[in-house]
Amino acid sequence: MNSAAPASGRLVAYGCLALSMSLVGGYVALSKPLVAAFPVLLLAWLRFGIAALAMPHWLKRSPDEPPMTTRTRWLVFLESFLGNFLFSICMLFGVSLTSAVSAGVIMASIPACVAVASWLFLRERITVRIGLAIACAAIGIGLLALSPSASHAPASTAAASASTSMPWLGNLLVFCAVLCETAYAVIGKSLTGRLGPKRIASLINLWGFVLSMPFGIWFALQFDFTAVRFGTWALLVAYALAASIWTVWLWMTGLRHVPAAQAGVFAVLLPVSAALVGVLVLGESLSSPQLVAFVVALIGVVLATWPGRRT
Repeated sequence: MNSAAPASGRLVAYGCLALSMSLVGGYVALSKPLVAAFPVLLLAWLRFGIAALAMPHWLKRSPDEPPMTTRTRWLVFLESFLGNFLFSICMLFGVSLTSAVSAGVIMASIPACVAVASWLFLRERITVRIGLAIACAAIGIGLLALSPSASHAPASTAAASASTSMPWLGNLLVFCAVLCETAYAVIGKSLTGRLGPKRIASLINLWGFVLSMPFGIWFALQFDFTAVRFGTWALLVAYALAASIWTVWLWMTGLRHVPAAQAGVFAVLLPVSAALVGVLVLGESLSSPQLVAFVVALIGVVLATWPGRRT
């Protein structure tokens, strides 16, 4: 039995999934300076627009790809509306009201949420281990809700003052983003059997651009673009490319060759990278309750994603 080729392909898929989740966690944390410079709905529209300019050639259907059915078109729309548009809105508003570290702890509940969604929509059984993982995620989020904000971002920014006054709302919005990411994972697995990764990325980004256009135009007409510094524009371009192109393409490429439940293992890199960027780049710190919450949440991730025995 020749297993070298499949094993090699599986390792490449693992690498794509790991890099995708690491980039998501990184850009979630780095979006805090962007939401301090742009209105959230304008930022979302600019993100989708910049990405749309970078990948129009990805919209073309490949010769070996079947035409889209009505069901596939609806799945593409839902993938964009829930996993792209609503996720961006909830996450951007959320990180403007809470710390990147807190967002990382909450996002550690993604694997448990995916397990619940698989049970509801795919009729997969939730084992005792998955139940314990869900409990750990709930305990971690509960500890986080009771802990004071530990963000040490510059207090002169509007985002910093908001994050110290309404962290509970920011945490709630980040958890709504977790639910959107759960839908993104479940629907994405279905789409990878119908469309190529590049076409999925381009189509859902285009839908995100259309959905955010009315809000984006309204805010753009009132916004002073000349007040934005060059470094912020550079960060916006990097954010748009990472959020709409690189992470989506990497995730869909890996998901084509790895079962959805196994792909959930790599969600651990999302909260870890978000917290690391928050501490190392944004100058945030971990309070004792947040550290305990983060450890408990990661224990839940390990329980949810640890592979079972093979038969």
